[in-house]
Amino acid sequence: MVNIPNFSQVLQELISTPSISSTLESWDQGNLPIIEKLAAWFESLGFHIEIQSVPHARNKYNLLATLGSGTGGLLLAGHSDTVPYDENKWQTDPFKIQEKDNKFFGLGTCDMKGFFAFVLHACKQIERDKIKKPLYVLATADEETTMAGARFFADENKITPDVAIIGEPTNLVPVVMHKGHMSHRITVEGQSGHSSKPDYGVNAIEIMHGVIGALLELKQKLFSHYQNNAFDVAGPTLNLGAIQGGDNANRICGHCHLDIDMRALPGMTDAELILLLSEALKPVATKYPGRVTFDELHPSSPSFEQDAKDDFVVLAEKVSGHACCAVNYATEAPFIQHLGCKTIVMGPGSIAQAHQPNEYLALSEIDKTNKLLQTMIQHYCF
Repeated sequence: MVNIPNFSQVLQELISTPSISSTLESWDQGNLPIIEKLAAWFESLGFHIEIQSVPHARNKYNLLATLGSGTGGLLLAGHSDTVPYDENKWQTDPFKIQEKDNKFFGLGTCDMKGFFAFVLHACKQIERDKIKKPLYVLATADEETTMAGARFFADENKITPDVAIIGEPTNLVPVVMHKGHMSHRITVEGQSGHSSKPDYGVNAIEIMHGVIGALLELKQKLFSHYQNNAFDVAGPTLNLGAIQGGDNANRICGHCHLDIDMRALPGMTDAELILLLSEALKPVATKYPGRVTFDELHPSSPSFEQDAKDDFVVLAEKVSGHACCAVNYATEAPFIQHLGCKTIVMGPGSIAQAHQPNEYLALSEIDKTNKLLQTMIQHYCF
């Protein structure tokens, strides 16, 4: 029998167990220690534990903890990883909880290790022998990068809950819609040479100038032709994120690449966006045959939408005291929804704290989050 600490002690243990995910291997860490820690606590509460190795990832694992049996019930889901951090911008140790000004400071307090501390706190209080439908707790890997954990879990299709709550920091506002996300690298292959003889080479930066012009036209077209006023940024977005090319001032640039991301509204498909991107680049590609290509940087994340009039959403609004809304960022919601369950994103803390130095979770979140989780567990599992 594992002794489960109190809320602040659980939070301290989770924060002090690093589980950074990054596309840079120098930053990237495995998450097995935090998965095993959560597994021990939930097993002590009577949950059945399954730890899944996530394929095509660097030592990453999912945890599924199940209380009860049968179909239906409630899934409480979140990710076990955090983003990297800027050590010189933190006023405290990111891996040690500091309680100050009625806040818990630490990396992952709101995004989103803190959610598991709330779930454990709520599960300690339920009468587990009276459960009628299963209660699931899912901790995924690599949400901050590829969402590999949620993708794999959705493909496995092991459970069939009635409803799911993803505990991302929303200030307990039920989120029922968000945009998708895809990122691509546009590559221009020129031909290097001495800068004194421009005609002997092909300058990749000059071709990229045409590419950028075409992308800015597409950016405007997307925003003009597609609108959803549920979002505070009403249209799809296209961002020119990073560019690299050339190696010296006196050389004709022989290679240049540009990384972009696009965020689609619900109802827009990946295929539709890729077609629009291809059509936008076609004039430049035609002018310079074989020199302009684009490839996916990371697997895309779909947009998400849950019927705002559904009874599940209505209950979440009533219990939280907040009307549902749409957000611009992406989450694991479309993958969890793939299980066939009604899904919302709703958790303690503010998204404004996510990915920021001196991230914190307000102590005022504890009682209202506990009440919300208790109500949802009782309603869907008892």
